[in-house]
Amino acid sequence: MFGLDIGIDLGTATILVYVKGKGIVLREPSVVAIDKNTKEVLAVGQEARKMLGRTPGNIIALRPLKDGVISDYTITEKMLKYFITKVCGKFIFSPRIMVCIPSCVTEVEKKAVIDAANHAGARKVFLIEEPIAAAIGAGIDIGKPYGSMIVDVGGGTCDIAVISLGGAVKSRSLKVAGDKFDEAIVKYLKKNRNIVIGERTAEDIKINIGCMYPKTVVERMTVKGRDISSGLPVEFEVTSEEAYEALKECGEQIVEGVHSVLEETPPELSADISERGIYITGGGGLIDGLDRLLEEKTGIPVMIAEDAQSCVAVGTGKALNHIELLETGNAMKIKKF
Repeated sequence: MFGLDIGIDLGTATILVYVKGKGIVLREPSVVAIDKNTKEVLAVGQEARKMLGRTPGNIIALRPLKDGVISDYTITEKMLKYFITKVCGKFIFSPRIMVCIPSCVTEVEKKAVIDAANHAGARKVFLIEEPIAAAIGAGIDIGKPYGSMIVDVGGGTCDIAVISLGGAVKSRSLKVAGDKFDEAIVKYLKKNRNIVIGERTAEDIKINIGCMYPKTVVERMTVKGRDISSGLPVEFEVTSEEAYEALKECGEQIVEGVHSVLEETPPELSADISERGIYITGGGGLIDGLDRLLEEKTGIPVMIAEDAQSCVAVGTGKALNHIELLETGNAMKIKKF
């Protein structure tokens, strides 16, 4: 008997775990609450997320991944160990683990992921680039000699890649994704309304009325924050027009990233993309109007993949079936399917 094969989408905002033969078995926020004095982990995932911005002085709720890479190694290791144990139980045989990483990460950042997974209990660690995993999860046959473009918008990074014959021909990773969208909303309201809101409130605005292309009907949402001048709590209304103004610059940066990748793409593959279209994956890609914005600016059809949030995790899981094709320790590319 051998240990489980596990695929992990190590996201800045959410961690998804895929078990070979079972599918996605865990989806939790990548948040850890620790005691500042003892460094003891008090809560992980959903329980820890509830504590964000609400903890007493001796407890901090933090996210150990930033912009798609590990920012706090020790906490990431503890978080991975918690999730692996939750999925596997008390395992006799250590699992083989495949972890997603953004394209264009450094060797040091790759090593940090491998080391963290090894110390968390992995028997063997494989890496796969997020755009490759996203393409597989979106149902694209990446082994064929056709160009496919993926725009994977996660929590920390937006990975843009042109994929052909199992590898990324051209790719770019932008630090403009879900977290930056939230930050943009916080900054906009602070500057234009003189009101401070929390991270979770900004995320609610983004999900409910956020847009990157003007809505035909203005939507409204009532939220709570703190008035800077009086220092008192205040309830106020935000419109989708304000959300659009806040997020417009982020949308422009993603369009610019897509343009730059298309400019470097060989003509034959560009022709394939104009015919087959651009695929959007990732939770951040579900923001209203991003597909219309990209379509308008590039003139290429844009499609949002089915179950976009899970594409990377599902693709990682499918790649587990071809684990024999991979060599550990590198940014992996699936050679064939």
